[in-house]
Amino acid sequence: METDMAVSADYRDFVVEQLAPLGQITARRMFGGVGVYANGLFFALIDDDVLYLKGDETLKGAFEAAGSQAFAPFGHDRPMAYWTAPAEALDDQDLLLEWSRRSLEVAAKAATSKKKR
Repeated sequence: METDMAVSADYRDFVVEQLAPLGQITARRMFGGVGVYANGLFFALIDDDVLYLKGDETLKGAFEAAGSQAFAPFGHDRPMAYWTAPAEALDDQDLLLEWSRRSLEVAAKAATSKKKR
């Protein structure tokens, strides 16, 4: 196993297995991490064996209340619209699926608005 990988195969496989009830889950390497797709829609990423879920302004408060941290690969003053999956969700598949469905809604909205432009 490579030691310089930002995502271990075991963690990637765990995430894919946990998210399987959402549909066809695929995980593709991207920018040193892994992009996670449900039925072709990009809604999550994995970096350093941490799962980040897509969010927006409507979900930001819920993520913050759950203790999630923003994904900020370019510095904490430049966070991206992805948040760590709440810690308790990683131990509770139903809770993880609930958070993931909310992230999928955000991703679907974003994809729809991109197509309109």
